Amino acid sequence: MKVLVTGVAGFIGSKVAEGLLKRGDSVVGIDDLNDYYDPRLKRWRLKQLEGFQGFTFVEGDIVNYDTVKSLFEAHNFDACINLAARAGVRYSVKDPWVYLDTNVKGTINLLECCKDRGVNRFVLASTSSLYGFNEMPFSESQRTDTPLAPYGATKKAAEAVCYSYHYLYGLDIIIPRYFTVYGPAGRPDMSIFKFIKNIDRGKPIPVFGDGKQKRDFTYIDDIADGTIRCLDQKGYEIINLGNDNSVVLMYVINLIEEALGKKAQINWLERHPADVEATWADITKARTLLGWEPKVRIEEGIKRTVNWYKENRDFLISLKEAE
Repeated sequence: MKVLVTGVAGFIGSKVAEGLLKRGDSVVGIDDLNDYYDPRLKRWRLKQLEGFQGFTFVEGDIVNYDTVKSLFEAHNFDACINLAARAGVRYSVKDPWVYLDTNVKGTINLLECCKDRGVNRFVLASTSSLYGFNEMPFSESQRTDTPLAPYGATKKAAEAVCYSYHYLYGLDIIIPRYFTVYGPAGRPDMSIFKFIKNIDRGKPIPVFGDGKQKRDFTYIDDIADGTIRCLDQKGYEIINLGNDNSVVLMYVINLIEEALGKKAQINWLERHPADVEATWADITKARTLLGWEPKVRIEEGIKRTVNWYKENRDFLISLKEAE
């Protein structure tokens, strides 16, 4: 297939593109290379993709309808995977407008072009942040109309718009909801990247709350695999992609300490009101529909991530500090 992957220089986007290229698909990737975090890491990810035959990169913003329209006019896509998004729960509280633009308007631009050009397969990346204070494990059938921050609210809006296009135009739209993705080349603003970098350099790590919060950390390769499997589904489906193994944050910090051979200094901070105490995915639907199971346990995933950090230490230390 020829697949459009938006946000292709992002953490998940680059891995999904790699998976598609390895199985023989061609990929056209678009990314605006914004400076939410240091764009040099995004260019590093792109460099890993440049060696693949069948990869084309376009620098552009999906918020610009003319850019998206030109892209669809230049290529006959078989599918679109929308991984372009403003991420980060806490930052969305500071600047909700940019989240509205990318997460909602950008999605509408893509859906309009898919509808007009007969591109029937559409995958939208969504988030476990929608579940808020629901009872765990989080199931796709639970209500998700009380998000705790604009990030989740704009993702919910994108999901709702997708249903409208499925209903009106018959597009096959599959929405994976991701649970705390981590791994090599992860976002510098996310906890595991910060923890590894700071512990290695003897700097305090920021821990919000008491460190007893639980997260369903899910390894990047598993997430990419599940996302690609979504392309084979029909209709409109929302599917959790999580590790089904909620672990305490302090346990993850201990794993990082062990892998680095260094102890963490902790800067305890007040819990952010937009943070939930725990996440845990019910992945029954992913098993049934996608035949998908997470393969990488947190202990192995942390080892791989720390090894990647060690191999690229000088470059990663030189990156601009993320918020």
